[in-house]
Amino acid sequence: MLCELCGRDFCKSLKRKGEVMKIGFVGLGKMGGNMVKRLLKGGHAIVAFAPSKESREEAERNGARTVGSLKEVVERLESPRVVWLMVPAGKVTGEVIGALIPLLEKGDILVDGGNSFYKDSIARAEHLRTKGISFLDVGTSGGIWGLREGYCLMIGGEKDAFKRIKPALKDLAPENGYAHVGPSGSGHFVKMVHNAVEYAMLEAYGEGFELMHAKKEFGLDLGKISELWNHGSVVRSWLLELSVNVFRQDPSLESVRGYVEDTGEGRWAVMEAIEESMPAPVITLSLLQRFRSRQETSFSAKMIAALRGQFGGHEIRKTGKKNDR
Repeated sequence: MLCELCGRDFCKSLKRKGEVMKIGFVGLGKMGGNMVKRLLKGGHAIVAFAPSKESREEAERNGARTVGSLKEVVERLESPRVVWLMVPAGKVTGEVIGALIPLLEKGDILVDGGNSFYKDSIARAEHLRTKGISFLDVGTSGGIWGLREGYCLMIGGEKDAFKRIKPALKDLAPENGYAHVGPSGSGHFVKMVHNAVEYAMLEAYGEGFELMHAKKEFGLDLGKISELWNHGSVVRSWLLELSVNVFRQDPSLESVRGYVEDTGEGRWAVMEAIEESMPAPVITLSLLQRFRSRQETSFSAKMIAALRGQFGGHEIRKTGKKNDR
């Protein structure tokens, strides 16, 4: 017997009637592609689209039915539909949602699993509500490990829509790894704060390991200490587990350039703290440290060194180039 959606024999969905869904999935990058794999493993039927031919072919090999346009995604789903987006936040998300609106119908559900700004999600939910379309903003955490470990899902939006997609959430997340956290916008708000906390944690680990690295006379094995701290210490965490892998691959980090990007959530969280007149010094400083990591040489540090030479006669280390930055 062939499944009408995926065209394959003895579709797994037949074995879990009532527990699986037919989902349109847009975006097959590192996160989206792996999420599709987990959904397929759970027996869900997936219609997938992404601009990349290679990513579509991989999804097809994994069992998804891939199509060449957003229009085809919608056409291959029965109403009421569920279309899940995993595309870059900002302009791209807005364009994809704008293209989908005239294709969707009353009763359909649109899910944004990317890192959109929560105020954008509130506005999108309000606009879609006028058309009878439900919108869920799903903060998604798990990175490249989500395929194996599952994704932590923070869902904002209408409770009825949340309940309708529960079968998919159960297969995407580990046990107790998903929750409806509040109204529209709250899912992406919680994910924004999650990432801001992550900034601060990473900064603390980075500074701690740098301090140990600087204490040359002890000859500390940082990989060994990473492993040690994960057994009973109060600072044990998954990030610390990952640091074990880091030091196994490159004990001195000689191959790693200390250039740290930010993807927006930290900035949004700092701006939110300012709007609320709430002190968030650790998160704010961790964001600023990322900016600092991108400077080849800090002009402010050069200024401080020069001033110390002026008022205290402290030695100024020369670069050898008058205009060297």
